[in-house]
Amino acid sequence: MKSHEGLVRLKLFQVKEKRRQLGQLDLMMGEFERMAAELDAQILSEEKKAGITDTTHFAYPTFAKAARQRRDNLFVSIRDLKSQKDEAEAALLESEAELAKAEALEQRDGKPRDVEEVPVPDRRSMIG
Repeated sequence: MKSHEGLVRLKLFQVKEKRRQLGQLDLMMGEFERMAAELDAQILSEEKKAGITDTTHFAYPTFAKAARQRRDNLFVSIRDLKSQKDEAEAALLESEAELAKAEALEQRDGKPRDVEEVPVPDRRSMIG
């Protein structure tokens, strides 16, 4: 019987990698949301300073217009990251299922992961 230890280690690595990717996506989304909130505050400040909130007004602040565009781009990026996160979560579930199958194969073969196979000598042959 072939040991499935290598397969289990590979699947475990894949699961850890998927979890790491999910964490990175969460961090990026949080950072983008924070940046969008900062841009909102800057937009409000510029509008208050100029006294104009109508974006179609000819004297609407250029900085506020540019900040709105950046904020909108961040929202698009956040939406794209959410879709990537959904795909990554599905891939993680699949990897976890494959890991469970590999572990089940290893246990079915009766080979525990931590114990090396060492032949035990027959003690009766030593008694003389």
